[in-house]
Amino acid sequence: MKHEKMKRVALYSWRILVIALINLMILLMLWNGHSASALSKYGSTGDEVAAIQQKLQELGYSPGAADGIYGSKTQEAVTAFQRDQGLDADGIAGKNTLEALGLTSSSGGYGGYTESDLQLLATIISAEARGEPYEGQVAVGAVIMNRIAHPSFPNTLSGVIYQPGAFSCLNDGGINAAVADSAYQAAREAINGSDPSGGAIYYYNPKKATSKWIFSREVIAVIGNHRFAI
Repeated sequence: MKHEKMKRVALYSWRILVIALINLMILLMLWNGHSASALSKYGSTGDEVAAIQQKLQELGYSPGAADGIYGSKTQEAVTAFQRDQGLDADGIAGKNTLEALGLTSSSGGYGGYTESDLQLLATIISAEARGEPYEGQVAVGAVIMNRIAHPSFPNTLSGVIYQPGAFSCLNDGGINAAVADSAYQAAREAINGSDPSGGAIYYYNPKKATSKWIFSREVIAVIGNHRFAI
């Protein structure tokens, strides 16, 4: 009898342990899900933070300098933006906040593009617009995005970039240089629709261009050393 009682107690204890472990696993999954959505928060640093700050500045909030450091000013600006958008005002730039800022899409990535796409675009911007003002870097990225939408060019980012003869940096080794930090931010802006070029599908430096044909295109913007044309 005593033996049977001990077996029942052991079985009951085992069931309690299993239930506790299951509950712990559920809590861990919920926590991981929350952490995954909290992409940038107080104390975070990097390109994504700089993009958030830049977007907040454009929208009239005051996150401080776009220095890629998620400090108290950035947290306050994010909180104010979230409040205005009817989001959970926790000061954390998670998935919903980034989507509201226009920095991601429901399909993930950057405006529907992947991290690899962003890297490729930033690499081309850095190689083609090294030494140009930041606005000019964004404009170069915008030309590439405009070409994707134009019927005369391939309809993918990689197709536009690797189109034969499209970008000299692919032939002269410029593509292999280190990518400037500003180029990543410029790529994000271009992907998210910023276009200082005004809709251009060509750009060139008149001091370096050798094609007579490019000089026949209508210039619609001049930024730094580049002319932007259609």
